[in-house]
Amino acid sequence: MTGDAGSVNQVQEILGLVGGALGQDVIGTYLHGSSVLGGLRPASDVDVLVVSRRRMDEQDRRTLLGGLLQISGSRNRARPVELTVVVQSEVRPWRYPPTCDFLYGEWLRAEYEAGEVPQPEPMPDLALLITMALAGDHPLTGPRPAQVLDPVPQVDLVRASVAGIPGLLDDLDSDTRNVLLTFARIWTTLATGRIKSKDAAADWAIARLPPEHRAALEHARQLYLSCHYAEESWSDALRAQVRPHADRVLAEIDRLLTRTPQM
Repeated sequence: MTGDAGSVNQVQEILGLVGGALGQDVIGTYLHGSSVLGGLRPASDVDVLVVSRRRMDEQDRRTLLGGLLQISGSRNRARPVELTVVVQSEVRPWRYPPTCDFLYGEWLRAEYEAGEVPQPEPMPDLALLITMALAGDHPLTGPRPAQVLDPVPQVDLVRASVAGIPGLLDDLDSDTRNVLLTFARIWTTLATGRIKSKDAAADWAIARLPPEHRAALEHARQLYLSCHYAEESWSDALRAQVRPHADRVLAEIDRLLTRTPQM
């Protein structure tokens, strides 16, 4: 794992919580996201995918959730954790949309603290997570991911990539950095068939944008590489370029989708 000592310790805590909830039913746990796509950045999550033999019962869910709330995020002086649990029989053989058994992410903390407990539900993003876990090939426990997970067909990788666009647009003003970087990644994935790190995807996109549409993404990339969310700022001039930039990238994504006969 490419990261600091604190992140390594946090991963061990995550594994302990998962083992406590699922015991011998854990088939394997795998890093994905920034950890395997170029290294953790200042605001990166620790992304872990768990493959299980069974669905968790309600007590397992509450136990795992309670533990994660204690070790994840800035209030615990730790990186945010994104933990995804999938039952192997739900994704092998592969089908779309896949079902996620349990999802923890800091963006959902308010709902968790209000009493919600993660439940099984369809999750298109699992196509991306599984693809990253397979490419990263970094088991924390268990066999290599290719022994546990089927590869995701390109058509489903595309479907999963574009499924979140409406929600991302809703967050463009409040989560500008992440949305612009994610749009760049979607464009890159559709064009190349590979999921790149956010900064590498931004580099790829910037090289293909006209000069007037580069500045917003260049700024988002620099923020991603250098600072936490609380430290970032956007000038009025850059803010004015965000929507035109997003519109241009989405037009490029639409252009690629019209070339994909399976869609």
